[in-house]
Amino acid sequence: MPDLLTFLSSSAPPLLADGAMGTLLHTHGVEHTHCFDELNLTDPAKVAEIHRQYIEAGAQIILTNTFGANRYKLHKHGLENKLAEINRAGVELARRVVEASFKHVLIAGDVGPLGVRIAPYGRVQPHEARAAFAEQILALAGVDLIVIETMTDVYETVEAIHAAKEIDPALPVVATMTFTRDDRTLLGDDPARVARALREAGADVIGANCSGGPAQLLRILRQMRQAEPEARFWVKPNAGWPEHVGGRVMYAAAPEYFRDYALEFWKAGANVIGGCCGTTPEHIAAMRKTLDSRPHIQVESVQTLEVLQSSEVSGAEAASQLAQKLAAGKFVFAVEMDPPRGLATQKLVAAASLFKEAGADVIDVADSPMARMRMSAWAVCDVVQCKVGIETTLHFPTRGRNLLRVQGDLLAAHALGIRNVFVVMGDPTSIGDYPEAADNYDLVPSGLIKLIKQGFNAGVDHSGTSIGQPTSFFVGAALNLCPPDPESEIKNLRRKLKAGADFFLTQPIYDPEKAKAFLNQFAEADGAPLDKPVLVGILPLVSVKHANFLNNEVPGIVIPEETRQRMEKAGENGGREGVRIATELIEQIKPWARGVYIMPQFHRYDLVAEIIEAVK
Repeated sequence: MPDLLTFLSSSAPPLLADGAMGTLLHTHGVEHTHCFDELNLTDPAKVAEIHRQYIEAGAQIILTNTFGANRYKLHKHGLENKLAEINRAGVELARRVVEASFKHVLIAGDVGPLGVRIAPYGRVQPHEARAAFAEQILALAGVDLIVIETMTDVYETVEAIHAAKEIDPALPVVATMTFTRDDRTLLGDDPARVARALREAGADVIGANCSGGPAQLLRILRQMRQAEPEARFWVKPNAGWPEHVGGRVMYAAAPEYFRDYALEFWKAGANVIGGCCGTTPEHIAAMRKTLDSRPHIQVESVQTLEVLQSSEVSGAEAASQLAQKLAAGKFVFAVEMDPPRGLATQKLVAAASLFKEAGADVIDVADSPMARMRMSAWAVCDVVQCKVGIETTLHFPTRGRNLLRVQGDLLAAHALGIRNVFVVMGDPTSIGDYPEAADNYDLVPSGLIKLIKQGFNAGVDHSGTSIGQPTSFFVGAALNLCPPDPESEIKNLRRKLKAGADFFLTQPIYDPEKAKAFLNQFAEADGAPLDKPVLVGILPLVSVKHANFLNNEVPGIVIPEETRQRMEKAGENGGREGVRIATELIEQIKPWARGVYIMPQFHRYDLVAEIIEAVK
């Protein structure tokens, strides 16, 4: 094999790099708190075996086990005085494995971020960062190329590139950055700016690694190539976004999925492909097999890229998981949860975990239901998404918020990773804990939907001023399927559709035929069926007293006599009968609804989990 840059100047298929090192070390019993780089000295056989597996799988480039072997990260383990020894051992280990394989494999000196912030966003000065990178790169003498990877700060990456070029201008340098779910770096830089900055700094190959799965990095690759069409590109995605399952970190993307994307990356202009967190030799072997099966492929021209869908080239974020599931035709299970009235979130997390295990797709977090003082719904969404690993929908009342606060709260929600919002009017303060509290609002629900869909999702605020980048909200609206005045409800529905509502959550229903009749009435009046997903409200009954209360005292809820009689006959077993009624309702609405929106009552979360498991 020729040297890296000569090879990448040819028309051959992409070079195949290795996959994750840390993932495999962890599966071999190494704790995440341990210094993986130190294993070059303390357990070299374990590191060598992983290199060997990747070479056997077909990797043409392997990265040294030196990702965190810089002075700042080693200092945290008390190993900074062994920096040179650890890096040299990493190179020697990789060299011995390559020589034993009798294959032509390139060795890349792996350089990760320093683990500290540099100016202007930290206290470490640029020249100090450059010196730290230079110290490590000097110790990586003898490699075929330097790979600066998983970077989050363009400023830091540029210092690393400069350090490498100052040490050996002829040594090829790869620089790749990692991106968050909104296709930006942690400091907010889009792929186009990243591509230009890395090229200007002198990187020979640029690209992205880590981040999400192959779908996201394919999108980012195209954006980078659009900005720098003459560059060479390196792409190593994670095996999807990590999920915490049973106390373990799991990655969903299988080797077969990577196999299919190998050709997509090649077609999109990648010169080197591989895997990052969660990938294994099996992923690399799958990509090797598909690359070998195609000696040639037509790479997309930049002109072709210009006509790709705007969602791929504008830096717009991928749709929320809820949006993707609805688009794919999946019957969705959403569960509502109320924020706690105090500081404790342990029970909330336990209940959300129960729902996730039962098969719920999304947790809906109410905002001050019944105008009662509770923890911020933003905070609850963040806790649930971070600790449970399930997507949330934020209930977003317009009541009690002026235009200034509405927009600030939207930015806050997006910054916390919340992508689904359910727009409602909200309960009047007169019925809650603080009846004297201000109850003003500047926007009705349809107005807020329009502000989000036609404003924030287009990258501007209410005044038309840029907010820096578009938001990616998936916006829900309220719908009453059994309204006392169907004509008025149809008018409201039309306003919400015109404003841009993406989906609808309904009030609880107990008469599916009546609910379906309303949708038919709308279709007749509008000349076409409702073309947005409807998640039908299901409120499980727990006793006949509960059923009578809802029927007589809660506006908008009508429970048929037959249902109330069933609850009366059930007596002390009302909860069990409520589960049966709820499951029957769900089975009846499945043919025409896109999902259900279940509202637990009296903290009977177990009943909700039972309902989901019964009908999935």
